[in-house]
Order: sequence, then C-alpha cells, then structure tokens
Amino acid sequence: MRGNTAKGILFIVLAAAGFSLMAVFVRLAGPLPVMQKVFFRNLVAALVAIFMLRRAGEPFRIGKGNRLAVFLRSFVGMLGVIANFWAIDHLPIADSTMLNKMSPFFAILMSLFILRERPVKRDWFCLLVALTGAILVIKPGIGLASVSALVGLFGGFCAGTAYTFVRKAGQGGVKGPVIILSFSVFSCITVLPLMLAGYEPMGVRQLAFLLLSGCAAALGQLGITMAYTYAPAKEISVYDYIQVVFAALFGFLLFGELPDLLSVFGYVLIVGTAVYRFLASKKTA
Repeated sequence: MRGNTAKGILFIVLAAAGFSLMAVFVRLAGPLPVMQKVFFRNLVAALVAIFMLRRAGEPFRIGKGNRLAVFLRSFVGMLGVIANFWAIDHLPIADSTMLNKMSPFFAILMSLFILRERPVKRDWFCLLVALTGAILVIKPGIGLASVSALVGLFGGFCAGTAYTFVRKAGQGGVKGPVIILSFSVFSCITVLPLMLAGYEPMGVRQLAFLLLSGCAAALGQLGITMAYTYAPAKEISVYDYIQVVFAALFGFLLFGELPDLLSVFGYVLIVGTAVYRFLASKKTA
C-alpha cells in the first residue's frame, strides 16, 4: 500500500470516529430540542470554518454562477442534520448511522438530475440493494421507531443531495471551507428563531456535550478533507463505513444498545453493496 493511500485511510478512519463521537455527544446532551442541538453543533462548525479560511488566507468568495448550488447545499444539508439528530435521539446509534450512510447511494440518483451524470446499470443495482438493506433497518410499521427510521433515511437522502451540490459548487471553483462556512452560518441563522421559540435551559454538562458534538463533527470534517487530499475517493471511500462499527461499539458500551437481527442483515446488505461498488469502480478505473 502506498504511503499516501495509507495516510488517506488513516484520516478517513479518524473522520469516522469523529462523526460517531458526534452522535454520542448529541445523545448524551439529553432530551433537548433538536433545533437547540443543531444550532450549537453548527456554531462550532462555523467557527472552525472561519479559522480554516483565515489560516489558508482564502477570501470568502462565491461566484454568481455558484450561489444557487451553495444555497441549495446549505438548505438541504441543514434538513439532513436536523433529520439525523432526530434519528439519533430516537433510534439505536448504529441504526441512525447506517441510515445516514445511505447518502452515497442517494448521491447516485441525485447526480442524474443535478450534474446530468447518467448512472450505469451497476449503480442502479447497487441503489436497489442498498434500499432493500435500509428497509430491513427501518422495518416499516406504524410505531414511533419506524417513523424515526424514515426520518433517518430522509436525513441520508438530504446528505446525498447535499454532497452532490458540493460537487457542483466545487466544479465551479468554490473552496471547501467556503462551502462549510456558508452551510454552518445559514443553518445557525435559520434554526435560531426555531431554537429560541422552544428553548430549554441547559446545565453546564449539557452545553459541554453540545459543544463537544460540534468539535467532533469538525474533527470528522477535517479528517474527510485530509483523507481526500492524500488519496482519491476510488481508493479509500469504502473505509468510511467503519463509522458503523464505531457507532455500534459506542452504542453498546455507553447505552447498552444491540442491533436486532433484521438491522444486522440490513447493515450487511448496505456495507456489502458499498464494498462491491468500490471494488467494481477500481477495476474499471
């Protein structure tokens, strides 16, 4: 394995740990309103993005032709974070993480409409198998768990759509920290009135966990950025699914959560499909 590829894998594993810890801290913050959790998570992300821009000496600039893509990335991304945090509060952490990891498969679908990239037959097959896995995790019914799982799947759809808009904006020359800052500031401004309307007083411990969730998310974002600096997605992207392992481990150790058999089968289908697509793309590269 080449040195840069090994570094890329190391950073993507670090990112997976960061995003898993984010979910843990969101849960540990307790039964606070989702908007309150989203606000503090994105407030930290905005501060980190400002620091990254200043350190790189990059101006905050979005060309006219890219403003719609950045706005839509921010709007859809905000919906995705809200849905993901709702799922984290109402589902086992491993389940909410797995549903969010449907995002690459939804990105296949949305790339057709946003980037005019026509998926090959293999991509459609992978999307259908992954959706089958998601159905096993969701276990459709009329209970709260099923509704929460559908919300989690919607979060994965929003994340996949947001990533597609990130690609579109990136193709237009918009820098990563600019996109992150735009998303974070937009989210904070949008959810602020909703947070204030339903604000619940917090203890120091709860505030600390919310700020830690933002720090963990920033660690995840930094890890992803560094990973793809060292190695292309086709060589390392599949390692991102180790986040599900971290989530299951943290869920068991901290909350006594064990996925049921149907969820495990769903995990196998989704992760297995991701591995298959990863290996197939390497062969055709």
